[in-house]
Amino acid sequence: MALNYVWLALFLIGIIVGVARLLFMGDAETLPGMMNSTFEMSKYAFDLTLGLTGTLTLWMGLLKIGEDSGLVYKLAKILSPVLTKLFPDIPKNHPALGAIFMNISANMLGLDNAATPCGLKAMQELQSINDKKDTASNAMIMFLVLNTSGLTIIPVSIMAYRSQAMLTEFGSASAMAAAGATPTDVFIPLLLTTMCSTLMGLIVVSLYQKINLFRRAFLVMFAVIAALVASLFWTIHGMETSEEVQNFCNLLTSMILLGTIAIFMFSGMRRKLNVFSSFIEGAKGGFQTAVTIIPYCVAMLVAIGVFRASGSLELLQMGIRNAVDYCGINSDWVDALPVALLKPLNGAGARGMMIETWTSHGTCSFVGHLSSVIQGSTDTTFYILAIYFGSVGITKFRHSVACGLLADFAGICAAVAFSYFFWG
Repeated sequence: MALNYVWLALFLIGIIVGVARLLFMGDAETLPGMMNSTFEMSKYAFDLTLGLTGTLTLWMGLLKIGEDSGLVYKLAKILSPVLTKLFPDIPKNHPALGAIFMNISANMLGLDNAATPCGLKAMQELQSINDKKDTASNAMIMFLVLNTSGLTIIPVSIMAYRSQAMLTEFGSASAMAAAGATPTDVFIPLLLTTMCSTLMGLIVVSLYQKINLFRRAFLVMFAVIAALVASLFWTIHGMETSEEVQNFCNLLTSMILLGTIAIFMFSGMRRKLNVFSSFIEGAKGGFQTAVTIIPYCVAMLVAIGVFRASGSLELLQMGIRNAVDYCGINSDWVDALPVALLKPLNGAGARGMMIETWTSHGTCSFVGHLSSVIQGSTDTTFYILAIYFGSVGITKFRHSVACGLLADFAGICAAVAFSYFFWG
Protein backbone atom coordinates (compact mmCIF):
# COMPACT_ATOMS: atom_id res chain seq x y z
CA MET A 1 0.00 0.00 0.00
CA ALA A 2 2.88 2.39 0.71
CA LEU A 3 3.95 2.48 -2.94
CA ASN A 4 0.31 3.07 -3.91
CA TYR A 5 0.20 6.19 -1.71
CA VAL A 6 3.53 7.45 -3.05
CA TRP A 7 2.38 6.94 -6.64
CA LEU A 8 -0.90 8.80 -6.03
CA ALA A 9 0.91 11.59 -4.18
CA LEU A 10 3.33 12.17 -7.06
CA PHE A 11 0.43 12.59 -9.48
CA LEU A 12 -1.91 14.60 -7.25
CA ILE A 13 0.72 16.98 -5.86
CA GLY A 14 2.03 17.57 -9.38
CA ILE A 15 -1.45 18.35 -10.74
CA ILE A 16 -2.32 20.63 -7.79
CA VAL A 17 0.92 22.58 -8.15
CA GLY A 18 0.45 22.85 -11.92
CA VAL A 19 -3.12 24.19 -11.57
CA ALA A 20 -2.01 26.60 -8.81
CA ARG A 21 0.73 27.99 -11.05
CA LEU A 22 -1.85 28.58 -13.79
CA LEU A 23 -4.41 30.26 -11.52
CA PHE A 24 -2.14 32.37 -9.31
CA MET A 25 0.90 33.00 -11.52
CA GLY A 26 -0.63 32.91 -14.98
CA ASP A 27 1.84 30.18 -15.99
CA ALA A 28 0.24 28.59 -19.04
CA GLU A 29 3.27 26.43 -19.88
CA THR A 30 3.41 24.12 -16.85
CA LEU A 31 0.28 22.05 -17.56
CA PRO A 32 1.20 21.40 -21.22
CA GLY A 33 4.71 20.56 -20.05
CA MET A 34 3.28 18.05 -17.57
CA MET A 35 1.14 16.51 -20.30
CA ASN A 36 4.12 16.24 -22.61
CA SER A 37 6.13 14.59 -19.83
CA THR A 38 3.55 11.77 -19.61
CA PHE A 39 4.19 10.88 -23.26
CA GLU A 40 7.95 11.35 -22.99
CA MET A 41 8.28 9.26 -19.84
CA SER A 42 5.97 6.55 -21.21
CA LYS A 43 8.22 6.24 -24.25
CA TYR A 44 11.35 6.39 -22.09
CA ALA A 45 10.02 3.67 -19.78
CA PHE A 46 9.20 1.41 -22.72
CA ASP A 47 12.59 2.05 -24.37
CA LEU A 48 14.31 1.40 -21.04
CA THR A 49 12.52 -1.91 -20.62
CA LEU A 50 13.08 -2.82 -24.26
CA GLY A 51 16.78 -2.13 -23.85
CA LEU A 52 16.79 -4.30 -20.75
CA THR A 53 15.24 -7.21 -22.66
CA GLY A 54 18.49 -8.22 -24.39
CA THR A 55 20.46 -8.14 -21.12
CA LEU A 56 17.75 -10.06 -19.28
CA THR A 57 17.61 -12.68 -22.03
CA LEU A 58 21.40 -13.14 -21.98
CA TRP A 59 21.83 -13.45 -18.22
CA MET A 60 18.67 -15.46 -17.60
CA GLY A 61 19.98 -17.92 -20.19
CA LEU A 62 23.37 -18.11 -18.47
CA LEU A 63 21.73 -18.54 -15.07
CA LYS A 64 19.71 -21.44 -16.47
CA ILE A 65 22.97 -23.11 -17.51
CA GLY A 66 24.27 -22.58 -13.98
CA GLU A 67 21.08 -24.03 -12.56
CA ASP A 68 21.05 -27.12 -14.79
CA SER A 69 24.76 -27.76 -14.25
CA GLY A 70 24.43 -27.53 -10.46
CA LEU A 71 26.70 -24.48 -10.19
CA VAL A 72 24.03 -22.33 -8.52
CA TYR A 73 23.35 -25.17 -6.07
CA LYS A 74 27.07 -25.34 -5.21
CA LEU A 75 27.17 -21.59 -4.62
CA ALA A 76 24.14 -21.85 -2.35
CA LYS A 77 25.79 -24.67 -0.41
CA ILE A 78 29.03 -22.71 0.10
CA LEU A 79 27.20 -19.58 1.21
CA SER A 80 24.53 -21.23 3.32
CA PRO A 81 26.31 -20.62 6.68
CA VAL A 82 25.86 -16.85 6.22
CA LEU A 83 22.83 -16.48 3.97
CA THR A 84 20.61 -18.97 5.81
CA LYS A 85 21.01 -16.82 8.94
CA LEU A 86 20.36 -13.61 7.05
CA PHE A 87 17.47 -15.29 5.17
CA PRO A 88 16.22 -17.85 7.73
CA ASP A 89 13.02 -18.59 5.77
CA ILE A 90 14.94 -19.93 2.75
CA PRO A 91 15.63 -23.70 2.90
CA LYS A 92 19.27 -24.68 3.14
CA ASN A 93 21.03 -25.05 -0.26
CA HIS A 94 18.02 -23.58 -2.11
CA PRO A 95 18.88 -22.09 -5.57
CA ALA A 96 17.58 -18.70 -4.36
CA LEU A 97 20.69 -18.35 -2.19
CA GLY A 98 22.99 -18.67 -5.21
CA ALA A 99 21.00 -16.12 -7.22
CA ILE A 100 20.97 -13.70 -4.26
CA PHE A 101 24.74 -13.99 -3.86
CA MET A 102 25.32 -13.35 -7.57
CA ASN A 103 23.05 -10.29 -7.52
CA ILE A 104 24.67 -8.76 -4.42
CA SER A 105 28.16 -9.47 -5.79
CA ALA A 106 27.29 -7.86 -9.15
CA ASN A 107 25.94 -4.77 -7.38
CA MET A 108 29.03 -4.47 -5.18
CA LEU A 109 31.26 -4.60 -8.25
CA GLY A 110 29.12 -2.12 -10.22
CA LEU A 111 28.08 -4.74 -12.79
CA ASP A 112 24.59 -3.36 -13.45
CA ASN A 113 24.08 -5.46 -16.59
CA ALA A 114 24.43 -8.66 -14.58
CA ALA A 115 22.83 -7.48 -11.34
CA THR A 116 19.26 -6.91 -12.56
CA PRO A 117 18.77 -10.31 -14.27
CA CYS A 118 20.27 -12.09 -11.24
CA GLY A 119 17.97 -10.10 -8.98
CA LEU A 120 14.86 -10.94 -10.99
CA LYS A 121 15.88 -14.59 -11.01
CA ALA A 122 16.31 -14.46 -7.23
CA MET A 123 12.81 -12.97 -6.89
CA GLN A 124 11.35 -15.80 -8.96
CA GLU A 125 13.07 -18.36 -6.73
CA LEU A 126 11.88 -16.57 -3.57
CA GLN A 127 8.33 -16.44 -4.92
CA SER A 128 8.41 -20.22 -5.44
CA ILE A 129 8.71 -20.70 -1.64
CA ASN A 130 6.42 -17.80 -0.70
CA ASP A 131 3.21 -18.98 0.99
CA LYS A 132 1.30 -15.75 0.28
CA LYS A 133 1.82 -15.04 -3.41
CA ASP A 134 0.57 -11.42 -3.27
CA THR A 135 2.54 -10.47 -0.14
CA ALA A 136 6.26 -9.79 0.19
CA SER A 137 8.03 -12.40 2.32
CA ASN A 138 10.70 -11.54 4.89
CA ALA A 139 13.39 -12.90 2.59
CA MET A 140 12.17 -10.74 -0.32
CA ILE A 141 12.22 -7.62 1.84
CA MET A 142 15.72 -8.28 3.17
CA PHE A 143 16.95 -8.96 -0.36
CA LEU A 144 15.41 -5.83 -1.88
CA VAL A 145 16.51 -3.49 0.91
CA LEU A 146 20.08 -4.73 0.44
CA ASN A 147 19.58 -3.94 -3.26
CA THR A 148 18.14 -0.46 -2.73
CA SER A 149 20.88 0.47 -0.26
CA GLY A 150 23.25 0.12 -3.22
CA LEU A 151 26.50 -1.17 -1.69
CA THR A 152 29.12 -0.60 -4.41
CA ILE A 153 32.84 -1.21 -3.99
CA ILE A 154 33.87 -0.13 -7.51
CA PRO A 155 31.82 2.96 -8.59
CA VAL A 156 32.90 2.72 -12.24
CA SER A 157 30.01 4.73 -13.71
CA ILE A 158 30.38 7.70 -11.34
CA MET A 159 34.12 7.97 -11.97
CA ALA A 160 33.60 7.65 -15.72
CA TYR A 161 30.99 10.46 -15.77
CA ARG A 162 33.24 12.67 -13.64
CA SER A 163 36.21 12.03 -15.90
CA GLN A 164 34.24 13.01 -19.00
CA ALA A 165 32.79 16.13 -17.35
CA MET A 166 36.18 17.25 -16.02
CA LEU A 167 37.83 16.85 -19.41
CA THR A 168 35.12 19.11 -20.85
CA GLU A 169 35.48 21.59 -17.99
CA PHE A 170 39.30 21.81 -18.00
CA GLY A 171 39.87 21.20 -21.70
CA SER A 172 42.58 18.55 -21.38
CA ALA A 173 44.03 15.92 -19.06
CA SER A 174 47.15 18.04 -18.51
CA ALA A 175 45.04 21.00 -17.39
CA MET A 176 43.19 18.70 -15.00
CA ALA A 177 46.47 17.45 -13.57
CA ALA A 178 47.81 21.00 -13.22
CA ALA A 179 44.71 21.98 -11.24
CA GLY A 180 45.08 18.90 -9.04
CA ALA A 181 41.68 17.62 -10.16
CA THR A 182 40.98 13.90 -10.34
CA PRO A 183 37.70 12.08 -11.06
CA THR A 184 38.56 9.36 -8.55
CA ASP A 185 38.70 11.62 -5.48
CA VAL A 186 35.12 10.59 -4.63
CA PHE A 187 36.09 6.94 -4.27
CA ILE A 188 36.65 6.82 -0.50
CA PRO A 189 33.73 9.12 0.50
CA LEU A 190 31.45 7.18 -1.84
CA LEU A 191 32.56 3.84 -0.44
CA LEU A 192 32.03 5.01 3.16
CA THR A 193 28.63 6.47 2.29
CA THR A 194 27.27 3.41 0.53
CA MET A 195 28.47 1.20 3.39
CA CYS A 196 26.53 3.41 5.84
CA SER A 197 23.31 3.13 3.81
CA THR A 198 23.68 -0.65 3.47
CA LEU A 199 24.43 -1.06 7.18
CA MET A 200 21.36 1.01 8.07
CA GLY A 201 19.15 -1.06 5.74
CA LEU A 202 20.52 -4.30 7.18
CA ILE A 203 20.00 -3.16 10.79
CA VAL A 204 16.46 -1.86 10.25
CA VAL A 205 15.26 -4.99 8.44
CA SER A 206 16.96 -7.19 11.05
CA LEU A 207 15.12 -5.35 13.81
CA TYR A 208 11.80 -5.80 11.98
CA GLN A 209 12.48 -9.49 11.41
CA LYS A 210 14.23 -10.15 14.75
CA ILE A 211 17.51 -11.31 13.19
CA ASN A 212 20.57 -11.29 15.45
CA LEU A 213 23.49 -9.70 13.59
CA PHE A 214 26.02 -10.43 16.35
CA ARG A 215 26.66 -13.97 15.17
CA ARG A 216 30.00 -15.36 14.16
CA ALA A 217 28.96 -15.88 10.52
CA PHE A 218 27.97 -12.23 10.12
CA LEU A 219 31.09 -10.92 11.83
CA VAL A 220 33.25 -13.04 9.51
CA MET A 221 31.31 -11.72 6.50
CA PHE A 222 31.84 -8.12 7.59
CA ALA A 223 35.56 -8.81 8.11
CA VAL A 224 35.90 -10.33 4.61
CA ILE A 225 34.13 -7.34 3.01
CA ALA A 226 36.36 -4.94 4.97
CA ALA A 227 39.47 -6.84 3.81
CA LEU A 228 38.33 -6.70 0.16
CA VAL A 229 37.63 -2.99 0.43
CA ALA A 230 41.01 -2.34 2.04
CA SER A 231 42.90 -4.34 -0.59
CA LEU A 232 41.06 -2.58 -3.43
CA PHE A 233 41.78 0.82 -1.88
CA TRP A 234 45.45 -0.11 -1.44
CA THR A 235 45.66 -1.14 -5.11
CA ILE A 236 43.99 2.02 -6.42
CA HIS A 237 45.86 4.30 -4.00
CA GLY A 238 49.16 3.10 -5.48
CA MET A 239 48.23 4.29 -8.98
CA GLU A 240 49.58 7.65 -10.11
CA THR A 241 46.94 8.93 -12.55
CA SER A 242 43.17 8.84 -12.88
CA GLU A 243 43.57 7.16 -16.28
CA GLU A 244 45.30 4.23 -14.59
CA VAL A 245 42.45 3.91 -12.11
CA GLN A 246 39.83 4.04 -14.87
CA ASN A 247 41.66 1.44 -16.94
CA PHE A 248 42.09 -0.82 -13.92
CA CYS A 249 38.39 -0.63 -12.99
CA ASN A 250 37.27 -1.25 -16.57
CA LEU A 251 39.67 -4.18 -16.95
CA LEU A 252 38.59 -5.69 -13.63
CA THR A 253 34.91 -5.33 -14.59
CA SER A 254 35.48 -6.99 -17.97
CA MET A 255 37.47 -9.84 -16.42
CA ILE A 256 34.74 -10.51 -13.87
CA LEU A 257 31.94 -10.52 -16.45
CA LEU A 258 33.79 -12.64 -19.01
CA GLY A 259 35.11 -14.93 -16.26
CA THR A 260 31.57 -15.48 -14.97
CA ILE A 261 30.33 -16.39 -18.47
CA ALA A 262 33.28 -18.78 -18.95
CA ILE A 263 32.63 -20.47 -15.59
CA PHE A 264 28.97 -21.05 -16.48
CA MET A 265 29.91 -22.48 -19.87
CA PHE A 266 32.62 -24.72 -18.42
CA SER A 267 30.26 -25.95 -15.71
CA GLY A 268 27.69 -26.94 -18.33
CA MET A 269 30.28 -28.69 -20.50
CA ARG A 270 31.62 -30.59 -17.50
CA ARG A 271 28.17 -31.98 -16.76
CA LYS A 272 27.75 -32.82 -20.48
CA LEU A 273 24.69 -30.61 -20.82
CA ASN A 274 23.24 -29.39 -24.08
CA VAL A 275 24.45 -25.90 -23.14
CA PHE A 276 22.78 -24.16 -26.08
CA SER A 277 19.33 -25.67 -25.36
CA SER A 278 19.66 -24.84 -21.68
CA PHE A 279 20.55 -21.25 -22.54
CA ILE A 280 17.57 -20.88 -24.91
CA GLU A 281 15.17 -22.21 -22.28
CA GLY A 282 16.39 -19.67 -19.72
CA ALA A 283 16.49 -16.86 -22.27
CA LYS A 284 12.77 -17.33 -23.00
CA GLY A 285 12.11 -16.61 -19.35
CA GLY A 286 14.16 -13.41 -19.61
CA PHE A 287 11.97 -12.13 -22.44
CA GLN A 288 8.77 -12.94 -20.54
CA THR A 289 10.10 -11.16 -17.44
CA ALA A 290 10.91 -8.04 -19.47
CA VAL A 291 7.35 -7.93 -20.85
CA THR A 292 5.92 -8.39 -17.34
CA ILE A 293 7.71 -5.37 -15.85
CA ILE A 294 6.76 -2.86 -18.60
CA PRO A 295 3.51 -1.66 -16.90
CA TYR A 296 5.25 -1.17 -13.55
CA CYS A 297 8.08 0.78 -15.12
CA VAL A 298 5.69 3.02 -17.12
CA ALA A 299 3.49 3.70 -14.07
CA MET A 300 6.36 4.81 -11.84
CA LEU A 301 8.31 6.89 -14.39
CA VAL A 302 5.24 8.75 -15.66
CA ALA A 303 4.29 9.76 -12.10
CA ILE A 304 7.83 11.01 -11.50
CA GLY A 305 7.76 12.95 -14.78
CA VAL A 306 4.51 14.73 -13.84
CA PHE A 307 5.84 15.61 -10.37
CA ARG A 308 9.06 17.03 -11.75
CA ALA A 309 7.50 18.92 -14.69
CA SER A 310 5.01 20.63 -12.35
CA GLY A 311 7.82 22.37 -10.49
CA SER A 312 7.02 20.54 -7.23
CA LEU A 313 10.63 19.42 -6.88
CA GLU A 314 11.89 23.02 -7.11
CA LEU A 315 9.35 24.19 -4.53
CA LEU A 316 10.41 21.43 -2.15
CA GLN A 317 14.07 22.39 -2.55
CA MET A 318 13.24 26.06 -1.94
CA GLY A 319 11.28 25.24 1.21
CA ILE A 320 14.11 23.12 2.63
CA ARG A 321 16.68 25.84 1.87
CA ASN A 322 14.61 28.48 3.63
CA ALA A 323 14.15 26.23 6.66
CA VAL A 324 17.88 25.46 6.86
CA ASP A 325 18.82 29.16 6.50
CA TYR A 326 16.29 30.09 9.19
CA CYS A 327 17.98 27.64 11.59
CA GLY A 328 21.34 29.29 10.91
CA ILE A 329 22.85 26.11 9.39
CA ASN A 330 25.15 26.08 6.38
CA SER A 331 22.88 25.42 3.39
CA ASP A 332 25.48 24.77 0.68
CA TRP A 333 24.41 21.13 0.56
CA VAL A 334 20.87 22.08 -0.48
CA ASP A 335 22.09 22.76 -4.04
CA ALA A 336 22.71 19.00 -4.37
CA LEU A 337 19.33 18.12 -2.87
CA PRO A 338 17.54 17.51 -6.23
CA VAL A 339 19.92 14.58 -6.83
CA ALA A 340 19.01 13.16 -3.40
CA LEU A 341 15.27 13.64 -3.93
CA LEU A 342 15.27 12.07 -7.39
CA LYS A 343 17.63 9.20 -6.60
CA PRO A 344 15.05 6.95 -4.84
CA LEU A 345 12.61 7.60 -7.70
CA ASN A 346 14.56 7.59 -10.94
CA GLY A 347 18.25 6.89 -11.55
CA ALA A 348 18.38 8.62 -14.95
CA GLY A 349 16.69 11.73 -13.53
CA ALA A 350 19.14 11.85 -10.62
CA ARG A 351 22.06 11.40 -13.02
CA GLY A 352 20.76 14.29 -15.14
CA MET A 353 20.49 16.46 -12.04
CA MET A 354 24.04 15.51 -11.03
CA ILE A 355 25.41 16.57 -14.43
CA GLU A 356 23.33 19.75 -14.28
CA THR A 357 24.85 20.50 -10.86
CA TRP A 358 28.36 20.01 -12.27
CA THR A 359 27.56 22.43 -15.08
CA SER A 360 26.23 25.08 -12.69
CA HIS A 361 28.72 24.79 -9.83
CA GLY A 362 31.74 22.94 -11.26
CA THR A 363 32.66 19.28 -11.05
CA CYS A 364 35.32 19.91 -8.38
CA SER A 365 33.22 22.27 -6.25
CA PHE A 366 31.78 21.18 -2.91
CA VAL A 367 28.33 20.78 -4.48
CA GLY A 368 29.82 18.92 -7.46
CA HIS A 369 31.54 16.45 -5.15
CA LEU A 370 28.47 16.07 -2.94
CA SER A 371 26.13 15.39 -5.87
CA SER A 372 28.55 12.68 -7.09
CA VAL A 373 28.61 10.98 -3.69
CA ILE A 374 24.81 11.17 -3.32
CA GLN A 375 24.35 9.67 -6.80
CA GLY A 376 26.42 6.64 -5.82
CA SER A 377 25.26 6.35 -2.20
CA THR A 378 22.07 4.32 -2.78
CA ASP A 379 20.05 2.79 -5.59
CA THR A 380 16.64 3.75 -7.05
CA THR A 381 14.41 2.47 -4.25
CA PHE A 382 10.92 2.90 -5.73
CA TYR A 383 12.00 1.78 -9.19
CA ILE A 384 13.60 -1.39 -7.80
CA LEU A 385 10.60 -2.18 -5.59
CA ALA A 386 8.17 -1.66 -8.48
CA ILE A 387 10.17 -3.73 -10.96
CA TYR A 388 11.24 -6.58 -8.69
CA PHE A 389 7.90 -7.00 -6.92
CA GLY A 390 6.02 -6.47 -10.17
CA SER A 391 7.97 -9.25 -11.87
CA VAL A 392 6.44 -11.82 -9.49
CA GLY A 393 3.03 -10.21 -8.87
CA ILE A 394 3.61 -8.93 -5.33
CA THR A 395 1.11 -6.17 -4.37
CA LYS A 396 1.56 -6.01 -0.57
CA PHE A 397 5.03 -4.65 0.22
CA ARG A 398 4.81 -4.66 4.05
CA HIS A 399 7.80 -2.86 5.64
CA SER A 400 10.01 -2.83 2.52
CA VAL A 401 9.30 0.81 1.59
CA ALA A 402 9.96 2.15 5.10
CA CYS A 403 13.21 0.19 5.43
CA GLY A 404 14.38 1.18 1.95
CA LEU A 405 13.72 4.88 2.59
CA LEU A 406 15.52 4.76 5.95
CA ALA A 407 18.56 3.30 4.16
CA ASP A 408 18.28 6.10 1.57
CA PHE A 409 18.05 8.75 4.31
CA ALA A 410 21.10 7.33 6.07
CA GLY A 411 23.01 7.37 2.77
CA ILE A 412 22.12 11.01 2.07
CA CYS A 413 23.05 12.12 5.60
CA ALA A 414 26.34 10.21 5.36
CA ALA A 415 27.03 11.75 1.93
CA VAL A 416 26.59 15.27 3.33
CA ALA A 417 28.72 14.52 6.42
CA PHE A 418 31.59 12.90 4.52
CA SER A 419 31.54 15.60 1.83
CA TYR A 420 31.90 18.33 4.48
CA PHE A 421 34.73 16.31 6.04
CA PHE A 422 36.66 15.85 2.78
CA TRP A 423 35.83 19.08 0.89
CA GLY A 424 33.92 21.41 3.21
